[in-house]
Amino acid sequence: MFRRKLLSFFRISPSPQSTNASKQVDEEKSKFYGRKAVSTALICLTGGVALSAIDDLAIYHGCSSKAMEKASKNQEIIQAIGEPVVKGPWYDASLAVTHKRKSVSCTFPVSGPQGNGVLRLKAVRDGDESWLSFIRPRNFDILILDAVLYVPENEETKRSVKINVSDSISSPACQDCTKCPTSPSPKKQ
Repeated sequence: MFRRKLLSFFRISPSPQSTNASKQVDEEKSKFYGRKAVSTALICLTGGVALSAIDDLAIYHGCSSKAMEKASKNQEIIQAIGEPVVKGPWYDASLAVTHKRKSVSCTFPVSGPQGNGVLRLKAVRDGDESWLSFIRPRNFDILILDAVLYVPENEETKRSVKINVSDSISSPACQDCTKCPTSPSPKKQ
C-alpha cells in the first residue's frame, strides 16, 4: 500500500512486467477452461452418435433376423433362389427409423445357391416409451415383408420375381372389443 501511494505521488506507473504476467495467467486459465469445454462437448456428441448407431444396428439385427426366419420357411423363396437362404452383409442394408423409433423400414440383401435378391420389410414396435426401453431389446412386429429376387434363366438373362411374404405371415386373431366399464360421474353440488 505504501508503494502505491509513493508511486502515485511521483506519478510513476507500476512495472508492465507484473501487469502482463497477471494478464497472461488469466488468459491461460480462460484458454484452459475453453479447451476443456470444447473437448467435453465433442466427447458427448461423439458418444451420442455412437449410441444412436449401436441402437440402429440392434434394431436392424432384430428385424432382419425375424424376417429371415419367415423368408427361410417360405416355399416360393426356396424354389426361386434355393436353400439355404442367407442374409447379406449389414453394410449393404438400408434402415429408416421414425423419430420415436416406433416404426422401421428396412431393406437388406439375401442370396441362395440359385440366385439373389432383396428383402424389404416394414415393422412397428410394441411396448412402452420409458427410458429403460432404450436399454432393453425391442420387439418389432413385421407388417409388410416382400422379396424381390433375381433368378438367372440362362447365362445371359435374369428374371426378377416379386414375392409377398407378408401374406403368409400369421397375424394375431382379432377379438371383439368389449365395452369399458363406466364410472358414475360425480354429482354437481
